Amino acid sequence: MELDKLRSLLEELSQRKCTVDEAIEQLKQLPYQLLDDFAKLDHHRKLRTGFPEVIFAQGKTNEQVIEIFLNLKARYPQVLATHVSAEMYNKIRDRIPDATYHAVARMLYIDQNPDRIKKAGVLVVTAGTADIPVAEEAAITTELHGSQVERIYDVGVAGLHRLIDCLPRLQKARVIIVVAGMEGALPSVVGGLVSAPIIAVPTSVGYGASFQGLAALLGMLNSCANGVAVVNIDNGYGAGCLAARINQLPAPKDLE
Repeated sequence: MELDKLRSLLEELSQRKCTVDEAIEQLKQLPYQLLDDFAKLDHHRKLRTGFPEVIFAQGKTNEQVIEIFLNLKARYPQVLATHVSAEMYNKIRDRIPDATYHAVARMLYIDQNPDRIKKAGVLVVTAGTADIPVAEEAAITTELHGSQVERIYDVGVAGLHRLIDCLPRLQKARVIIVVAGMEGALPSVVGGLVSAPIIAVPTSVGYGASFQGLAALLGMLNSCANGVAVVNIDNGYGAGCLAARINQLPAPKDLE
């Protein structure tokens, strides 16, 4: 944050030339922290969106990931880096010893307030076992955003009796993330069974004609079920963010 802008804002607030709410709105627009010449950390993102900036580790150097992670950790109780390879983690683990690495989801994260109360209501479902890495990315993201997550894995359309056995759990959820590759049919099936919003996540799992997830993506976009929204291929992180935001919305009775 630029010091002159902050000083001016505080003077206006002390002189009652603006309200507290107006000051907060201005704070949402103020600058960022410059890290050498490779990153500009948006420290007001949590104020604007409810969660701090997340590190997309792929394409960054080990030192860049470390520096960004440590700077975020100094300011926020939750820090998350996605697409962290096992090779990268093995090279940086000693510099961030208190962070947790989830090898399946390729996520490095820290939660410095693990005992906080999380809101129940999110369910993550996969069609197959091979979809679990993307599902775990979605689930961990949702949990770090303050929601409890239940998981139901390997209940795809090739054996619908497995899904039907879980129907009571499906119908209790406030929002459901459905992760599937191949033809991507599972979100449509789940969407026809529940009233909760469905976030469909196509994965790049499948044989050649699945075109690295394109077939699943197009299938989900053309779903005949109501209330199904679709994120990009393998985008578990995006699905987790959306699920957490939906789950944190007040219930209708809370608005009365």
